[in-house]
Amino acid sequence: MSKGKLLAVAIVWLVILATGVVVWKFAFAPVVERTQAEKEAAEARQREEALRRGGSQSVYSRQVTIRLDGFSGYAVLRSDAFEKQLRDRGIRLRLVDDGADYPARLKALARGDADLAVFTIDALVKASAAAGDLPATIVALVDETAGADAVVTYKSAIARVDDLNDPDARFVVTPDSPSETLARVVVSRFQLDRMNADPLIKVKDPAAVVAKYRASRAADKLAYVAWEPYVSQMLKNDRMHVLVDSSRFPSAIVDVLVASDDMIAKNRDTVLDVVRAYFEANTLYRDQAARVKLVLADAAAGGARLTQAEATRLVDGVWWKNARENQAHMKRSAPGGGRRPAGLPHVEDMIDSITAVLLETGAIAADPTGGNPNYLYNDLIWEDLSGFEPGRGGEQVRGVRLPRLSDAQWKSLVEVGAARAPTLVFPRGSARLTGRSQSLLDELASSLQATRFYVIVRGNASRRGDAEANRRLAEQRAKAVEQYLVRSGVDADRIRALGVEPSGSTSVTFVLGEPPY
Repeated sequence: MSKGKLLAVAIVWLVILATGVVVWKFAFAPVVERTQAEKEAAEARQREEALRRGGSQSVYSRQVTIRLDGFSGYAVLRSDAFEKQLRDRGIRLRLVDDGADYPARLKALARGDADLAVFTIDALVKASAAAGDLPATIVALVDETAGADAVVTYKSAIARVDDLNDPDARFVVTPDSPSETLARVVVSRFQLDRMNADPLIKVKDPAAVVAKYRASRAADKLAYVAWEPYVSQMLKNDRMHVLVDSSRFPSAIVDVLVASDDMIAKNRDTVLDVVRAYFEANTLYRDQAARVKLVLADAAAGGARLTQAEATRLVDGVWWKNARENQAHMKRSAPGGGRRPAGLPHVEDMIDSITAVLLETGAIAADPTGGNPNYLYNDLIWEDLSGFEPGRGGEQVRGVRLPRLSDAQWKSLVEVGAARAPTLVFPRGSARLTGRSQSLLDELASSLQATRFYVIVRGNASRRGDAEANRRLAEQRAKAVEQYLVRSGVDADRIRALGVEPSGSTSVTFVLGEPPY
């Protein structure tokens, strides 16, 4: 290229550059400066407004709404410690007390008016069945009632569960509550075939249960089902006693934290932060004294005054689940890869078991999961929390196992009632279990594992022929059943086979018992 052409190109580029500078200076620069000035002015106005109001920039980046009610088992959710854990994570907590209106609670989750909520597993199943939808899933287990809910009766009218097997006997319960669930569990676990077809008298609330008791006669065959502190109020009468309580039915009444499916899909990290915050706060109340103090303060804040004794009894009757126990309940394999500790079934089995009770007793017409209880929990949350050790570790996985009894203790066992069990058919003169009998025993094993009673298996035989041979056959039949149930998962320490004097029946009966107090 010639020098003249190079000079021409250079001049053209200089003209373009000069034009660009002029355009920037007189067209774009004023706009940018104006925009920047407006931004700075807006920020200045915000600072002035904040100073005028005495405020400052929010420490929260997110808000979480949790629906619950006044049950003392939720005291940690209402604690300052939980709120602080969330605040440290930039989360504002909003609690909504809906008075235990579970259908409304589920609708709030479905609409997006709540992010998380607390249910008992049975209430979640019932509300989902009524809604015909599964808008939320379990992300953590909060607590399990282990005696805080109880069936209270007059000793003279109903001394043992078998006394309920009467057309005049009824349960007085609060509908759609743990007390109704406990009554249904009792009906499903014991042989109460002569009881009224509609065994529930439903009243407004636990205070109304107590009022019904106060208005009754000692001879009335009524069983009052309530929770603490209402149980203790009735037990002030020495003529009353606890017929059976929730400690005898593991995993029957379990409170769980659920999250809406939309919340999990869009804000999974927030759900994880809430779960972490809850169990970090929960570690502060590991010992009984701290838990009792929390319950007393929580009840007072809610307008209820508990005595020290009432709060202690309540705390003793609730098993607050810790993070390691949640790992055991929620993850696919047991801790360390071994068998799950007694009393720590997988959450899927817990859902399946209580759903069966609700179906059997007519509380629901159909299983809302369609036979897929795994639809009601999200175990991936705890896969993400693998290795989570709140409170600097030190948490223990607490199982519940009935202690082994001596021969003398077995003989002194108090019989509570006959277990609801199928009739087993043995071949004539044989202790061999048929295929049909084995199938029935598989179902019974699952039912027995959902109780914390000792089990006496009583064999029987015909009266015809040699009496001694018939006694041996009765004992052999009981032993065959015992061995099969143990192979099916029933703890060998809580079951014993006994032969009885032949009565002509070829059946085997099952009696649930407990050591005398």
